Order: sequence, then C-alpha cells, then structure tokens
Amino acid sequence: MDYESLQAAVRDGTIGRAAPRWAFEALDDIAEGRTSVAAKRHPLGFVCIPVRRAGGRGVCVHVWSDSLPGASPTTSMVHAHSWNLTSYVLYGSLGNQVIDVTDTVERAMCRVFEVRSNGDVDEMRETPRLVRYEVAATDLNHEGDVYSLPAGAFHATVVRGEAATVALGFPRPGTLDLSLGGIDTRTHRIPRQRCDRDETAAAARVVLRRLASVRTIE
Repeated sequence: MDYESLQAAVRDGTIGRAAPRWAFEALDDIAEGRTSVAAKRHPLGFVCIPVRRAGGRGVCVHVWSDSLPGASPTTSMVHAHSWNLTSYVLYGSLGNQVIDVTDTVERAMCRVFEVRSNGDVDEMRETPRLVRYEVAATDLNHEGDVYSLPAGAFHATVVRGEAATVALGFPRPGTLDLSLGGIDTRTHRIPRQRCDRDETAAAARVVLRRLASVRTIE
C-alpha cells in the first residue's frame, strides 16, 4: 500500500485493519533485509523508518522504545512541520500538546529556528523572530486512534513507554519546518543520525513483536 491507499483507508474507516497489516508486511521485509530502507534517529526522540517516499509524499513508521538508541534536540521539542501529518497509532499512547505561539520581544521565551535539510545535514537557522508560548490543549491518542496535525501548527509530542505510529506526510508549498529554541542559541548544523542495516532491522523487529499479537493483521 502507498500514501494514497492508506489515506483512503483513513477516510473510509478501514485504517484499523489496513495499517497494522501494511506495517507488519513492510517491516517484515526490512527486518529480513529484503529492502534497502535505512532508519534514522530523529532528534525528537523516536526512530523513523521511512518506508515509502514518492512525489514529496511519505509513509513512515515512527517508533518510541527505550530499547533503541535515541537522539536529542538541540533546540526544543516544540516544532511545526512543513507538511500535513496524519498518524495511526499502532500501539501505545501519545500526547500531542497544541502550542499557542505569540510574537514578542520584551517577554520572549524562545527564538524561532528554520530547519533546512541538505543531504545528511540539518541546519537549524536562527531567525529574528522571538516568541512566548503556552500549551493550549493536550490531545491523548491510544492504540487504534487516528490524529492529524496541519502544516505550520506548533506542537510537541509526549510519549511515555513504548509506542509506534504509521505517519503519512503531505507537503504544503510555502510552509517551513520550524522549531523553538533558546534566545541565545545560534545557527548550527546537525548531522543526521542514520541507522545501519542491523539497527534498522532491530527497530523493525521491535514493532513486529508487538504487531504479532494484533488480531487485525491476520
């Protein structure tokens, strides 16, 4: 299945059967070394397995697990995508904090950074924009839930314990990837932490072990 097929399953209400089955088949190929997919340690604390990429649209499996090596952000967990996100929760629970951002100079808490990617390097580019922010709401999502986040919306994802999602991304032209960081933090570059073949297979197996007992993949 590709991006369009999974989005169609979201719309017609069959994603609860389609997503676990698709994830199991795709990750089994990765775990057995039948594909060249390479996972990466995302600075927001999860491992991203980019299963399908075509025409700017992407389907990834995001995995949060203490058993997998992680990365940490150099700015903060508060960010905004340049793409519309739809996620299906394969297992676990995730809290998405919706963040209200207010531009200000006198009472600023953070600086806005543009995230510019070039090959295997992400540049965190400082901007003159200073802001305050507060958590406007927290949406808690559990196994079997679908949630969406529009491009440009600031948010932070909080996960405790084990969790995994199927994430569908569709770019919105003219929108930037943004992150909130320290006021005195300057532009810097971060090498992407790509996983090798064994690490990618290990991440796939973490999810497969949980999916093996899910009735909807039968």
